[in-house]
Amino acid sequence: MRISFHGADRGVTGSCHLLECCGRKILVDCGLYQGGRELGEENAEPFGFDPAEIDHVLLTHAHLDHCGRLPLLVKRGFRGEIVTTAATRELSRLVMLDAAHLQEEEHRRSGDPPLYSIIDAFYVLDFFGRTASYGKPLQLAPGIRVTFLDAGHILGSASILIELEDGEKRKSVFFSGDIGNQGRPILRSPVTPEKADFVVMETTYGDRLHKPFQPSVEEFYKVIEETFRLGGNVVIPTFALERAQELLYFLREGVEKGRLSRSIQVFLDSPMAISATQIFEKHPECFEPKTAEMFRKGRDPFHLQGLHFTRETAESIAINRVSGGAVIMAGAGMCTGGRIRHHLMNSLDRENCSVVFVGYAASGTLARRIIDGAKEVRIFGREVPVRAKIETINGFSAHADQAELLAWHDRIGGNPLTFLVHGEEESMSRFAPLLKGRRVEMPSRHEAFDL
Repeated sequence: MRISFHGADRGVTGSCHLLECCGRKILVDCGLYQGGRELGEENAEPFGFDPAEIDHVLLTHAHLDHCGRLPLLVKRGFRGEIVTTAATRELSRLVMLDAAHLQEEEHRRSGDPPLYSIIDAFYVLDFFGRTASYGKPLQLAPGIRVTFLDAGHILGSASILIELEDGEKRKSVFFSGDIGNQGRPILRSPVTPEKADFVVMETTYGDRLHKPFQPSVEEFYKVIEETFRLGGNVVIPTFALERAQELLYFLREGVEKGRLSRSIQVFLDSPMAISATQIFEKHPECFEPKTAEMFRKGRDPFHLQGLHFTRETAESIAINRVSGGAVIMAGAGMCTGGRIRHHLMNSLDRENCSVVFVGYAASGTLARRIIDGAKEVRIFGREVPVRAKIETINGFSAHADQAELLAWHDRIGGNPLTFLVHGEEESMSRFAPLLKGRRVEMPSRHEAFDL
């Protein structure tokens, strides 16, 4: 029994972990590195293993940094089975096709070869096999049983318990995937097994606490009210999965409770977020009971009067004619591509506008430069002054904070050896000592351990 680490090791993106047991090679996630150009170049490097030898991929969820290199894995020889939940299967298809489309667009602009094409992304779909259901063990192969548990991070997200039996050896390895928050109104809270021998655990926010959630919602409403009073627009770089739907949920609530004007105009300017919202509506099995009940009664928790879905480019451009009183949500969440850059060009230099960041911004991204206080930023070859009000509301994060991560780990019995992944090195270094009395490793890229 052996585990090796090939992504999101002392870094936040590119999740990819390899487990070898019972004559099988099981990959947990195969994500894209995201951030500066240097990280982007790492995507094209060898995986650290032969893709043709991988028997199974277990996919925790559909974020690009967890599924985004699957088309490359197949392109380089993988012919095994991909296992995930029904919602993740649908969402990851959307995410991979969008990534391929953006790469092909970038190739036309710059001449840089894409990692994979739209055809490559479509081909991956042939390798999705059995569908996992939360809490129901699946016999992956002789001696290998896997159970997907609700991670509460995004729709369909899972933590994965792998129980191994190789002769006299019996071990269990629990992969956290990305861990969500407790007590949110849309998705259910994260689930853990009673015990495990080994834990592979994300530490994205292992060094900090989020702002309390309800005050964050109130802060969100306050920013919108103040910006509208000044006659400007609120621009929100938005992750298409989960964040877009959560913001729509609270915008609807804000209007219904009288916190926001009924005349508010909301533009969801992201074809992928629009499609993701429609996929959300198909999977009530993932929702908290109150939200699921809304669907059963024929109410859409993500819809409000004044909501506009803008799929077409011409519709997106037309938003620029709206000078005030609008909330504009567009991807990419880290401002690395997509339509958000056009809206930033139109709003960053306006003192009466606000740009609100409600998610993680990796080092080297345009989002991080703006958050860190840049006076001007380069967009489409132009220097754009930053005069708009910049707000960061961390309470909306879909990741557990330090306290929630510790509580999550404490619920797992058996004093497991814990491997910390998916966090910047400083975050991990601060989190590791908090696991008092526990055995902890912080693996480097391609480092392997015998279990």
